[in-house]
Amino acid sequence: MTEHENHGDGAQVNTGTTGESAEAAAAIPELVIISGMSGAGRSTAAKCLEDLGWFVVDNLPPALIPTMVDLGARSQGNVARIAVVVDVRGRRFFDNLRESLADLAAKNVKRRVLFLEASDEALVRRFESVRRPHPLQGDGRIVDGIEAERDLLRELRGDADLVIDTSSLNVHELRAKMDAQFAGEEEPELRATVMSFGYKYGLPVDADLVVDCRFLPNPHWVPELRPFTGLNEEVSGYVFNQPGAKEFLDRYAELLQLIAAGYRREGKRYVTIAVGCTGGKHRSVAMSERLAARLGAEGVETVIVHRDMGRE
Repeated sequence: MTEHENHGDGAQVNTGTTGESAEAAAAIPELVIISGMSGAGRSTAAKCLEDLGWFVVDNLPPALIPTMVDLGARSQGNVARIAVVVDVRGRRFFDNLRESLADLAAKNVKRRVLFLEASDEALVRRFESVRRPHPLQGDGRIVDGIEAERDLLRELRGDADLVIDTSSLNVHELRAKMDAQFAGEEEPELRATVMSFGYKYGLPVDADLVVDCRFLPNPHWVPELRPFTGLNEEVSGYVFNQPGAKEFLDRYAELLQLIAAGYRREGKRYVTIAVGCTGGKHRSVAMSERLAARLGAEGVETVIVHRDMGRE
């Protein structure tokens, strides 16, 4: 269905008198345009929205924003919220952005402009700390680039729906502000990957937490269980009938509740929990399955990966 088919004429969308019009209006993605001063935290703000489930596009030319919204409207609800980072460094670029905003308003697109601001002193300090020039300073000083960018963005800042001054904010505090503005009433979700692995193949490089199941007897040494994996009921039953297995699962699940609450407070939205045994076939697989089920029951969006199962 095209964008024109989604919206029909303005009167139909505004009145909502037909089911088709209501459905079309619901299909229009919510849009946030992220802009602001270089060094003020645009990338961090974009990452926050991505962690909150927004579809984020970085450095999209402003003239293409209406096209992006059109594509989202055709996704049948799969792309309900779009965030676009725009880097306005030229007059033509800014004119295109203004035209795009007018186009979106005519199409009844719910959009917000987020402007990231910071003091000259804070911006100079940040650029000096990473030893990078300001993108607009040319042969001049950092402060010259900052002044030129402020002049270009003055009108956009005045039209912004939300201005966040990051001069005295650290990354976690900026995330908290973004969560408060864009997460809605629900608490931002924590997404977990539970990965079984074999120590003989090495630790997963992306693991945040590592669990060692080698304290449990190895089903590999039980001839009738050796051919199977931890996905098999007999193997799983054998593992969890061992002394300490169920207690370990219970206590580690409780510990993860504490860790998850801390991750949310600190703005961490993704965690990888690596569960290891010798070969990554029996004990770690069985424990990963049970642990993932516990997390899922507690409302944590969980993905299970068995990295080394089948490698032997």
